[in-house]
Amino acid sequence: LGPLGDAHSVLYNCYITLYLRQIEGGKVTYMSRFLNSDCYKANAENNRIVVSEFGTLAMPDPCKNFFQRFLSRFEMQQPTDNASVSFVEYKGDYYVSTETNYMHRIDPETLETKQKVDWSKFIAVNGATAHPHTDPDGTTYNMGNSYTSKGASYNIIKVPPEKINPEDTLEGATVICTIPCEDKTKPSYYHSFAMSENYVVFIEQPIKLDLLKIVTGKLRGKGISDGVYWDPKLQTVFHLINKHTGRLSPIKYYANPLSTFHQINCYEENGFIIMDMCCSDDGKAINNFLLQNLRKSGDALDEVYNTICRIFPRRFVLPLVVGKDTPCGQNLNTRPDSPATATKTGENKVYCTHEDLHGGDLHEYGGLEFPQINYKMYNTHPYRYFYACGFRHLVGDSLIKMDVQDKHMKIWQQPGYYPSEPVFVPSPNAVEEDDGVVLSVVITPNKDKSTFLLVLDAKDFEELGRAEVPVNIPYGFHGAFQNSVEVF
Repeated sequence: LGPLGDAHSVLYNCYITLYLRQIEGGKVTYMSRFLNSDCYKANAENNRIVVSEFGTLAMPDPCKNFFQRFLSRFEMQQPTDNASVSFVEYKGDYYVSTETNYMHRIDPETLETKQKVDWSKFIAVNGATAHPHTDPDGTTYNMGNSYTSKGASYNIIKVPPEKINPEDTLEGATVICTIPCEDKTKPSYYHSFAMSENYVVFIEQPIKLDLLKIVTGKLRGKGISDGVYWDPKLQTVFHLINKHTGRLSPIKYYANPLSTFHQINCYEENGFIIMDMCCSDDGKAINNFLLQNLRKSGDALDEVYNTICRIFPRRFVLPLVVGKDTPCGQNLNTRPDSPATATKTGENKVYCTHEDLHGGDLHEYGGLEFPQINYKMYNTHPYRYFYACGFRHLVGDSLIKMDVQDKHMKIWQQPGYYPSEPVFVPSPNAVEEDDGVVLSVVITPNKDKSTFLLVLDAKDFEELGRAEVPVNIPYGFHGAFQNSVEVF
């Protein structure tokens, strides 16, 4: 629920609460505030939901007569600026982002909402993901769809690292590649993408957006989620785009139907792209976070959880050199350290199978999601460790350190506590990959227990300390760490 009387239907539709923990001099201070979005202000002013979200339709205006309410169903739904997914950084500034064309620039020290920014004012896209990737020089890449009279297409976005003027936001952003959709009226949904040193990898998965249903949703009294569906008859396609030239590779890499929301890492080595990501064999997980499910308890909650396909870490190996003389029918993955396969099946077609990046013990913890690595030092490079949430519940109930080399894992878990996405913070002058700490905000529904900021030693995954807060903190998806300021 928001501060109003109407109820949202989906967890990530609820009004975004920003919260900050500042660590300084051995003390931790806590601050939170609502994002001052147009969506929040409009709903508060009208004391009802007037802006439709992913799974929540705006409520009719009670002041209108029957005929006016009927006509309002023919009005186009405007995209929300309720930026509820993640903190992102462009040109040194922090923004909160969702998957529409709107972001909000935020003061990371006060959480004040500074400026609303519209992607479509800078480039011809109708939105962008909340998971961009950044090169060491600060150049940032993202993806966004565009919808025209010719249908839908996918776009690779490049944002320069520096401002020309102090007030700059997305000035200089360009679309470096446009990828046409196979079905112009039913593009694939994607939450993020993979990136190596020289390539963007777009994962076209069988989670589809029925644009006709979405556009007519208000007329039919349905939210946007009614137009999102899983089509297991379709294969997954990996598209490679050269970051420097914008050229789309003619080679298409195919895999069995899968859904993925978050990638772990992606790098190039000896003529191959190694792409690691969290995957499920079922794409219905996008509707897991209905509030009607999260409110259940006991056997009813177990029944919902048991219907959900688990998410596990997988590795795909994509050969970069595939030509006319490349033989069909043989495994092109010559790397002895990975059982993943890549087999040419026809001209410009390679069929791929994955390697599991885990042992059987991960099943006991319900799989994992929200992966994080030592991003600054190891993104787009060979790596060994990542950190994630285990999911023996509809929300994460454990923290996991995974070793992708020997596939062993370390666990932090306490009954009745639910940690947020882990955030890795390297030690000053760190030498080894896992020199540092892992931070997570841990919440609990138990009234006699406190929520707290958890600090784990990233090496042995032992608890170093916790900072308790005597207030209720909402469950958060993604967080970020900046110097001595950590924001969620």
